[in-house]
Amino acid sequence: MTDLAKRLCDQIRKQGKNRGLLIAFEGPDGSGKTTQRKLFKDWLIGEGYDVTTTKWNSSKLIKPIIKTRKNARSINQEEFCLLHAADFRHRLENEVIPALVQGKMVVADRFLFTALARDAARGLELDWLFHIYSPLYWPDIVFYFSVSPETSGKRIAATRSPKYYEAGQDVTRIDDPFQSYHQFISRVIQEYEALAVIFKFIKIDAEAPIYDQHITLRRLFQKSRERPWPEWNEEALCDWARTAPQACEVVLGH
Repeated sequence: MTDLAKRLCDQIRKQGKNRGLLIAFEGPDGSGKTTQRKLFKDWLIGEGYDVTTTKWNSSKLIKPIIKTRKNARSINQEEFCLLHAADFRHRLENEVIPALVQGKMVVADRFLFTALARDAARGLELDWLFHIYSPLYWPDIVFYFSVSPETSGKRIAATRSPKYYEAGQDVTRIDDPFQSYHQFISRVIQEYEALAVIFKFIKIDAEAPIYDQHITLRRLFQKSRERPWPEWNEEALCDWARTAPQACEVVLGH
């Protein structure tokens, strides 16, 4: 561990319960996680926290490439994973870690587990996926919004037809997007449910009233606030301190 990396890890540990947290909102499409993420962010700001948001597939560097390839329907399963991994890495290094080091709350509208669930549903092995996304930075809290495939499909169908890759038509080969979506999202939810057990997600009933969910999030956040910093994130922080140009400036305040 370099001197800079050691100072970084020590700096975060010393912040104790006042450190910034990475809070991930996970779940299938139509689960209402974006609505809850917005309500939760507004509440955090009202409580006096400095908050930043990161959204899935939003890197200014990688997103245009993914959009172009999706429009051409020219991405296979491995390429789909690699492009999203590049997007994820760019945001992690330039948005997420710098904000956490500065003591901010980072609210993620989908994070690593979105990739794991969707890519596993496309037939890719979890061991390979973990390797692609390493070194991993694990969230402090994962709120998982649990919903049935039927409810997810109904909520999507109420406003639009699911897009080609969203419906998983690249793997189901079903022409009807709604039928394909139901089959694919069922696979995605199975993967999410397995991940929820392995990584101890905080499960939220996404079919409960919106306000009830929000109140539950507040309560669970307060309980989780006392968690110690997960030391298994040292590897990702050390990697960032070694490779990111802004690391010294962010850590040392120069």
